[in-house]
Amino acid sequence: MLFQFSNVTKKYGSITALNDLTLSVPIGAIGLLGPNGSGKTTMIRTLLGLIPVDAGTGQVLGKDFRRQQLEIRREIGFAPEDECLFPHTVGVDFVAYAGELVGMSRIDALQRAHETLDYVGLGEARYRKVESYSTGMKQRLKLASAIVHDPKMLILDEPTNGMDPDGRQEILELARDLTRNKGMSLLFSSHLLPDVETVCNHVIVIAAGKLLAQGEIADLKQVHSQSYEVRVKGELAPFAERLRSCGCVAEVATDVLKVLVPLGATPQLIWRAAAEAGEQIRHLKPQRSTLEEVFLSSLERA
Repeated sequence: MLFQFSNVTKKYGSITALNDLTLSVPIGAIGLLGPNGSGKTTMIRTLLGLIPVDAGTGQVLGKDFRRQQLEIRREIGFAPEDECLFPHTVGVDFVAYAGELVGMSRIDALQRAHETLDYVGLGEARYRKVESYSTGMKQRLKLASAIVHDPKMLILDEPTNGMDPDGRQEILELARDLTRNKGMSLLFSSHLLPDVETVCNHVIVIAAGKLLAQGEIADLKQVHSQSYEVRVKGELAPFAERLRSCGCVAEVATDVLKVLVPLGATPQLIWRAAAEAGEQIRHLKPQRSTLEEVFLSSLERA
């Protein structure tokens, strides 16, 4: 188990950030979703042992987050959303300092700093002052500082926020590599649902400090009854017209047709229409809900 909460409550005055929250999260790549003010930041701070909770218990990596905060932080890497870089400091010194903070010797921290900067693609910028880095470079520098001590768990808070498409893709590829090839568990908090779906296989949805949904993304994305994705050998638009004449709703979406067959009908209707039109179907499968639909549906049930 990566972490678990049991009836955890945290209040800031009259505001309840975590409301009797209970959940168990498996090891792996976990997406953390929720609207602004949902309690995501408070959950992260609780995991790191940075704030005391008002009620409840829990464990992170098998350790009590109320009593073993220092031990937990030594096994977690954290890249916050906020700017956390020290001006007038060169990249390698910033990353090495992060290693020293979790107990590494100066020599070991420097060696690992060089290795992690190479890994995130900042080897040539290691002796540049951090204020000269671009937004994407700063995000990769924060990532390097979070993994310098080879943590068991990595927490990324809005890691692609404000980045251009190329920089965003670089961060996502690094996050995927860390979880899939380096064996590091990940908690990925983001408002960008495609990013979460790219990196994670499990998701948590919270709002008002309560758990709304949790599970494997593939399991949460339910099959839509009567809805199908279709590709054909020929042009999509003419075949869409043919399907409409058969009572279907058919829309062209880039390289695929999204088809809703009439109530009570089966995919056989699509096959029959293709045969009558002399068209060849190359792809046909039931349409599943998107992660965005899962998220919005969870909020509607709150």
